[in-house]
Amino acid sequence: MRLTFRAALALPLLLTGCGIVPMKRHLPVPKPPARVQTATPEELVEQLGKHWNGFQNLTATVEMRATLLKPQEGLATDYPSVHGWIVMQKPNQMRVVGQLLGTVKVFDMASDGKRFTILIPPKSKAIEGPNTLTKKSEKQMENLRPGFFFDAMMVRGLDAEDFYAEISDTETIEDAEKKHLTLMPEYVLSITKHDTNGSRRDKPVRVITFHRDDLQPSNQDLYDAQGNLESQVSYSGYRDFNGKQFPSKVVIKRPLEGIQVTLTVDKVNTDVKLPADEFTVKIPDGTQVQHLE
Repeated sequence: MRLTFRAALALPLLLTGCGIVPMKRHLPVPKPPARVQTATPEELVEQLGKHWNGFQNLTATVEMRATLLKPQEGLATDYPSVHGWIVMQKPNQMRVVGQLLGTVKVFDMASDGKRFTILIPPKSKAIEGPNTLTKKSEKQMENLRPGFFFDAMMVRGLDAEDFYAEISDTETIEDAEKKHLTLMPEYVLSITKHDTNGSRRDKPVRVITFHRDDLQPSNQDLYDAQGNLESQVSYSGYRDFNGKQFPSKVVIKRPLEGIQVTLTVDKVNTDVKLPADEFTVKIPDGTQVQHLE
């Protein structure tokens, strides 16, 4: 009863200010960017298509760092960063190689778009399997497929059967080093496909966020066929690489597998001549081969 009375008495005191000495605090004031651009949804879609269609293959020299996350246990395992390169060729061929000290090959992965092979020389082991995951493994890394790299490295243009809608939003970005806040206006482009079963539901495909200071993609969320969030990708530090704009940092989060991959991009080249066997990994004799489903 006494606690109830005190609580009831506190409300009018707060409202009237009686007996209360207010304390003012200075809060950081968010600042807008120096430049805010505008674009229609059609212009954003056209921009994505123009950039995506502007090359047939891409090679990038990168630094890669992987982290395994177990949020329910409060654990994160950081793996040492490795240097390497990524080769992509449309429609879905890929090669990813990681090295330590510039010479020691840690892994070599290639995919022809249907099947993939990963060679792990330090363990004299190789893994082969289909690009599409058919049976989930208890081991986090075994659930990864090359396609997530391909889809995350670049923001694809829209397919003919894709539908889209745009909203405007504003994000407050905190810069811990400079100790200030930036008020960043954004466009959010939601991409869906119509359900072919005749229902009124659309299936989510991707959600792309554009910062309006440069109208470049800053984030991309990708969904699987069941509507689960598969990948969360952030892009930052856009630079000019041989006349084309690419992000210098790409962070890929895979919430279903608890995996995060951070890529720091050093060099990018497009439409270079590739060897005929670029997307083939040769497995040495005596290597233990694991087959995944």
